[in-house]
Amino acid sequence: MSPGVLTLKGIRARPLQRPVVARIATLTDWPLILIDLYTEEGVVGRSYLEPYTVRTMAYLVPMLRDLGDLFAGQPLAPAAMFAAARKSLHFVGYQGLSMIAASGIDMAAWDALAKAANLPLCVLLGGSVGAVKAYNSNGLWLKEPAVVAEEAIALRDEGGFAGLKLRLGRERPADDMKAIAAVRDAVGEDTALMADFNQGLDLADALRRCPMIDDCGLAWIEEPVVYDNLDGCAQLAAELRTPLQIGENFYGPRDLHTALQKKACDLVMPDFMRIGGVTGWLRAAAIAGAAGVPISTHLYPEVAAHVMRVSETAHWLEWQDWADPVLMRPYRVREGMLHIPDEPGLGLEWDERAVQAHLVQ
Repeated sequence: MSPGVLTLKGIRARPLQRPVVARIATLTDWPLILIDLYTEEGVVGRSYLEPYTVRTMAYLVPMLRDLGDLFAGQPLAPAAMFAAARKSLHFVGYQGLSMIAASGIDMAAWDALAKAANLPLCVLLGGSVGAVKAYNSNGLWLKEPAVVAEEAIALRDEGGFAGLKLRLGRERPADDMKAIAAVRDAVGEDTALMADFNQGLDLADALRRCPMIDDCGLAWIEEPVVYDNLDGCAQLAAELRTPLQIGENFYGPRDLHTALQKKACDLVMPDFMRIGGVTGWLRAAAIAGAAGVPISTHLYPEVAAHVMRVSETAHWLEWQDWADPVLMRPYRVREGMLHIPDEPGLGLEWDERAVQAHLVQ
């Protein structure tokens, strides 16, 4: 079947609420929205969204259904749909939940097209099936240094990872320094360590605290200040030797372009539900590639692996397995590499027993 003959029939969006129980942490109420995109030709595209807060799903699910109604009966053309979705949002703004909903449908549309072509998404996009370098981002929260160091060994060994993300922002900067030192001693010099402040500092604190860790050999310092303070990020990027990483809160490719124009970062890591799904990522990756800026992914490893295979400056894939319990065949990590299955589309199939167990009524 040619992917050009698909016609969108409708969207099913199902909200789930489930605990994430990882080796090193438990998130009691992790929201997940499963998206099934139906076509008149019988091909079903799948994707999911992880909108962080349970309450958000009450707004996102109707948006997804409304966009499904908007596109019903139209050819399944992600670029045209992306443009139409943005145009429909002119008067309410591109940022926020509206872009997230459009991104979810975009990812499902690309999955459907690749399935119709009987190709893995990365091959449809002009790449090849293979492995992608990943770091483990499943934990290393703000715990005691000895506890974090022990967890770092477990996280490294569970997939042979060559990189780990460490969360920072303890009340005392000295405790962050101790945590970095403890993890480094535990996993050795050959393991890349990424440090993430999760926007937890104001600019004054960031200017004081980031230089303290500038000689720790970190792969990057991520989001020390609130995401839209690009001027503050630019000041930090200019003063630090350690690369500054931002981007998970870019809403569309133009936000990435603006950040690079302002010299607000050395590295970028768009999130698929904010950047515009696969279509938004491809455009953002082209901007990063033209600037020679390394681009990493944020969440959604199944989609991330495919687009990293066609991104000029592909850097690191962020590995989190929080959606695995509802997937029939989760992706696997071996020797620090996420391996793309040689299957049509993204290879996403829902485990309906798990879905029904966590469905929000």
